[in-house]
Amino acid sequence: MQRSRVHVMGASGSGTSTLARALADHWSVPHADADDYFWVPSDPPYGHKRDEVARVSLMREVFVPREAWVLAGSVVGWGEAVVEECDAIVFLTLDPDERLRRLEEREVHRRAGRSFDEDAWAEFLDWAGSYDDPSFDGRSRVLHEAWLTERPQPVLRLDSAASPRALVDAVLDWSPDTPA
Repeated sequence: MQRSRVHVMGASGSGTSTLARALADHWSVPHADADDYFWVPSDPPYGHKRDEVARVSLMREVFVPREAWVLAGSVVGWGEAVVEECDAIVFLTLDPDERLRRLEEREVHRRAGRSFDEDAWAEFLDWAGSYDDPSFDGRSRVLHEAWLTERPQPVLRLDSAASPRALVDAVLDWSPDTPA
C-alpha cells in the first residue's frame, strides 16, 4: 500500500495507536488519534467530551485536507464525514484477555507511580472488557462489524497479536484494490 489516508480501528488495547503511529512514521505523514478530538484536554484526562461538530471541524483544520494521514481509534457515530475521506480501513482484533493485559500494562507505565482514580480505572476496564460481549450496547465488536459493512472503503483485518513491525509490513504489502 502506498501513502494514503488510512483509518486504523479496533478495541481499546488492540494496538490501533501503536500501528497508526508506526505507519504514519514510515510514510512521514500526520498521525491523529480520535481520542484527541473526542475529548477536551483536561487533568485528569477523558473527563469532558468535545461537541461532535467541533470534533470534526478540528480534524478538518488539523489533518483531513492533507494528501495522506493515519487516524487511530473509533469514530463510529460521530466521525463518518472524516472516514468518508479515507482510502482504506485497517481493523485490528485481539484476544480479549491479551487486550486487557495490554491495557493494564499501559496504565502502569502511564501512571509511573502517580496517584489515580481507582473507581474510574475499574469502570474503564469494565467498559473495555465488554467489547467482545455481543449483548453490550456500547462501543463493541458487534457495533464495529456492522459499521464496517456500511463503509465503501476496502478493509484489511489483522490480528494484532503480531508484532508492530509485522502489522506495518502487512499494511504496506496490502493492495486495497484486491479483497483482503
